[in-house]
This record gives sequence, C-alpha cells and structure tokens, in this order.
Amino acid sequence: MFMGEYQHNIDTKGRLIIPSKFREHMAKGFVVTRGLDGCLFGYPISEWRKLEEKLKKLPLTKRDNRAFMRFFLSGATEIELDKTGRINIPNTLLQYANIEKECVIIGVSNRLEIWDQSTWQAYFEKSQADFNDIAEGLLDEEIDF
Repeated sequence: MFMGEYQHNIDTKGRLIIPSKFREHMAKGFVVTRGLDGCLFGYPISEWRKLEEKLKKLPLTKRDNRAFMRFFLSGATEIELDKTGRINIPNTLLQYANIEKECVIIGVSNRLEIWDQSTWQAYFEKSQADFNDIAEGLLDEEIDF
C-alpha cells in the first residue's frame, strides 16, 4: 500500500528518486501513465494487470470508453528502478503533468501519484477546503473512518 507525501526533484534527464518506502512495491516492474487532475499515476505491475482487466471489460461501442482508453493507455510506459532508486519518466508524461523540476510524490493506496509541486499545492489547498464535505459524502457510502 502506498501512502505519504514526499518532495523530490526531477533531474535534467527526467530521472526521479522514488521514496525508499515505495521501492519494494516497484521491484517487479512498474507502469507510469497519464493520471487525472493533472498528475501522473504509477502502478506496480500487479495492480496494472488488474486495471487492464477492468479496462478490457469496458464496451468499445461507447465513445467515452474508447477515448479514455486511448488517452490513458497510450501514455503508459513500463519502467524500472535503477540501482540508486530512480525512475526515468518519458518527456511526454512530464509535459502532460507540467513537471519541470520540483515535484511531489504521494501514495494513494494501490498507486502513487507524481505531481508538479505548484499544481499539487493548488489542488491540495482547494481540496482541503472541501475535505469535510467530501468525507460526509464518503460516509454515505458506508466508509468508516
């Protein structure tokens, strides 16, 4: 399970140091792709396979399904950790998430998210104001805190 928030920098070659707590989940392979809300999603290969199976079940006759799958899967890249715990993120993904140097890596259960630091800060501040209302909505779905 991924959790926590970590500040890191992307180097000029697009390499990012992954927090040591996350590395064990990435040892057998990892996929990074375009995420939602302007970030990148990263999945251990086992979680990626589960997601692939769910996506395969979406009816291709629906335009939104086709569009989502094209956008999401076309950006997907399988990556590996190097000996120093870094990953190399393709430039197209860095551009999508507007990541130039300073970034935030957050753990979100079965995936990690990689955000441009200023984008994350703006998202966090907006979401922080709505947190109580969001929690109330989740309680309606029987999630117990």
